[in-house]
Amino acid sequence: MRAISPLRHFCVPLCALGLLLFVSGPALALRPYDSTDADVAKQGEFELELGPLGGRREGSKRIEVAPAVIGNFGLAGERELVIQGQREVALDREPGEPRSAIVDNGVFIKQVLRQGALQDASGPSIATEYGLLLPSLHGEKGTGASVAGIVSQRTEAVSVHFNAVLEWTREHEPGLFLGAILEGSYAWTVRPVAEVFCEQASGSPRTTSQLVGAIWRARDGLSFDVGLRKAHDGNETVRELRVGLTWTFG
Repeated sequence: MRAISPLRHFCVPLCALGLLLFVSGPALALRPYDSTDADVAKQGEFELELGPLGGRREGSKRIEVAPAVIGNFGLAGERELVIQGQREVALDREPGEPRSAIVDNGVFIKQVLRQGALQDASGPSIATEYGLLLPSLHGEKGTGASVAGIVSQRTEAVSVHFNAVLEWTREHEPGLFLGAILEGSYAWTVRPVAEVFCEQASGSPRTTSQLVGAIWRARDGLSFDVGLRKAHDGNETVRELRVGLTWTFG
């Protein structure tokens, strides 16, 4: 890394991320999950989590998700800056409903509190992530906040990640998210993955979700993923396909 301003160092990744997020006609996530792990990008690295292909069905309503974007910028002190959002296109619009929206926008800081198995040390890795839930474009207009506790453990056979998140939602209501990820051996080129989570905001129906999928590590710094998700949001069933990649570069 050159000894110059960090803003110049990240100029190209920031511009690329901005174009992905805001060109049109998206708290806490790790592809292809809604939860995350207790690790951060190394200082000076940029990690792009991109979902160029995705689709969701909520009851009879079909929604195309493309792209879903998370940018992770490695900072000093075992921290990273996280920027996220995704573009959604309603394929079955109701009268007056906009065709596309940019939703789930947020900016966060993730910090490792205890170095563990994910940092090549012993014992569990522990991290926190906190930040702002930003307004959507053609969606929720409010601003919220969240703070998360994350615990990860990795053995030769499996990796597990637990998440607990307290939110002040964009509707200015308290909310809670609890999630868990289970992965096959990190040494495998292709490893099976699964996730379950439950979330609820005050005055809103509870959402329960299950995801199964796989991650293929094509080479160091480049992985591809696919996930099938089924959830229940109150009385409504949600089905979702997620396909994407994670690309890390300095």
